[in-house]
Parts: sequence; structure tokens; C-alpha cells
Amino acid sequence: MIGCDLRIDNFVTLQKTDMDSIKDRITVDINICNGKPTIRGKRIAVQTILEFLGAGDTRDEILKQYPTLVSEDIDACLRFAADLMSHQFSFKAIT
Repeated sequence: MIGCDLRIDNFVTLQKTDMDSIKDRITVDINICNGKPTIRGKRIAVQTILEFLGAGDTRDEILKQYPTLVSEDIDACLRFAADLMSHQFSFKAIT
């Protein structure tokens, strides 16, 4: 089986305007969720919210399941993911 190694070029460079709009909402702390991006330092990973959205859950359903979140938190998750996708990725096979 061949695996794949993903390298993200310029991962940390977010557009200033995007960073300004999410800096108070998306946080990374090595002591919370193994350093994954989370929402406002809570133990709710950005990935979790994106997975719920990808599975078809509505914003209202997510907010009901996570009452400490607000709609702007979901917006920040989407902006964060969109910014990551604006970078170039390169794949190489690992053996």
C-alpha cells in the first residue's frame, strides 16, 4: 500500500483580512485537542464543525448541539478552511 505525504506550502500565512476576522475565534493551543485549531479555546475542534457541516447538519443543529457556540464561530471555521484551501499542496508517495 502506498501512503501519501501531504505538505502544505506557506501553511501559517493567512491573509491579513481573513486573520483579523478569525483571530478571536480560532485558536491553537498545544494543550487543547492536541494542538488542533479550536473555537475560542474550547475543546471543540474546527475539524469537528466542518465534519458536521459536510455531513449535512444545519447551522442551527450544530448550535443546538454545542450551545456555547454562536453563528459567528461557524463562519470563522468556514473562513479558516477556505483560507487553507487557497494554498498550494504537493503530494508525494511514501514507501
